Amino acid sequence: MSDASTRELMAQRFRGYLPVVVDIETGGFNAATDALLEIAAVPLTIDEQGNLLPLETIAFHIAPFEGANVEQSALDFTGIDLQSPFRQEIAVSEREALDGIFKPIRKTIKSHGCSRAILVGHNASFDQGFLNAAVNRCAIKRNPFHPFSSFDTATLSALTYGQTVLARACQAAGIDFDNASAHSASYDTERTAELFCAIVNRFKDLGGWHLALKEQGYDEA
Repeated sequence: MSDASTRELMAQRFRGYLPVVVDIETGGFNAATDALLEIAAVPLTIDEQGNLLPLETIAFHIAPFEGANVEQSALDFTGIDLQSPFRQEIAVSEREALDGIFKPIRKTIKSHGCSRAILVGHNASFDQGFLNAAVNRCAIKRNPFHPFSSFDTATLSALTYGQTVLARACQAAGIDFDNASAHSASYDTERTAELFCAIVNRFKDLGGWHLALKEQGYDEA
């Protein structure tokens, strides 16, 4: 299969949407008032057999926006130290982080012949809510993500493995998961990307996407 055919394959796989796995660590549960502290994104690609694969991780530590609320319980849960000299040195504004995430995503959308990105997350509505709130605060006009549609790996994991917790779903899928590294945006995003790929590829191997490929005239041989 040529590069052009592979490009077309991704464009057709999710109706022109490019799946991008996102995880966000925050200062609480209220997207309107609580700080966005970390964000990571992993765009996905596809091989000649129609298998999804993760691309490079894009990640930022983020300085709380002016007036943001940060709950101590949230910091205790994530292990984020806002006073860490390392974090204070590398943390960027929400605008810088979103620009740094969106630019390579737009490039990947174009290179795969897609029209827009779709957020993939574990309990995706949480990440999508905080992402949309940050986009609105920064008055970003060209958000590459669909504003409300998403793929939720908690739901997909419940269907596929009978598990909804990320660590347990990864274990069921045969993916290594280090609980000590959890609740870092980069780590959780990378594991979620592996999990989503495993679920989609398993469905293909069972015949679902394989049959769709044949119906669309693709030859996996």
